[in-house]
Amino acid sequence: MKSKVLTVLTNVTLIIAVTVVSIVGFYGGNAAAVIYENTNLYYNGKEEGNNVGLTFNIYEATENVYKILDCLDEYGAKATFFIGGSWADDNVDCVREINKRGHELGSHGYFHKDHSKMTVEANLEEIRPSVRLVEMICGIKVSLFAPPSGAFCENTLSACDSLGLKVIMWSRDTIDWRDKDVNTVVKRATENLEEGEFILMHPKDWTVQALPQILGYIRDNGLNAATITQCIGE
Repeated sequence: MKSKVLTVLTNVTLIIAVTVVSIVGFYGGNAAAVIYENTNLYYNGKEEGNNVGLTFNIYEATENVYKILDCLDEYGAKATFFIGGSWADDNVDCVREINKRGHELGSHGYFHKDHSKMTVEANLEEIRPSVRLVEMICGIKVSLFAPPSGAFCENTLSACDSLGLKVIMWSRDTIDWRDKDVNTVVKRATENLEEGEFILMHPKDWTVQALPQILGYIRDNGLNAATITQCIGE
């Protein structure tokens, strides 16, 4: 049974009900329901257009980031890279290369903190510098934030709203940071994959090895590996 995330996301004043249903043993969680007001919170994109969003959270393994870029090029695929500020500060050339190859850049905070336990101001102090750094390095506008470990609270949403950032989660997590197995990563990324889904990955050795199979599956099933912004249709 495939995990399904139902989200209704708008830029107007609405109460948004986000229901995340996960199957124990696949995503490691249970069903949860959360209601937020006035948020730009996305667990998936539009279920049309054949796009699926590949996301990579980056705080490490610069050599693997380049390998991921080469693999994406080989398959004509695009992705969104959520960049940790402390990593970006030491890897300016790699950040620029991601942008140069036509991929999307978002913020993953500066020091990989738990945003669910932070005040609005603390969230701002962690997110704002990472956004400004990536913007300065690449000369672009950053509009997306992915909270480390998926941990956020209303204060995070308020901070991102004030910064003009959409908060990006996922509909399927490869859990590649924990499970060091190529086949497991491939299965979690592709099994019953549908358009509009967001796939979360990291620059791990086994993820690099799994990526050609993931991209091949996407291509062979009439889907497009796209950026998050493309998936949400903006």
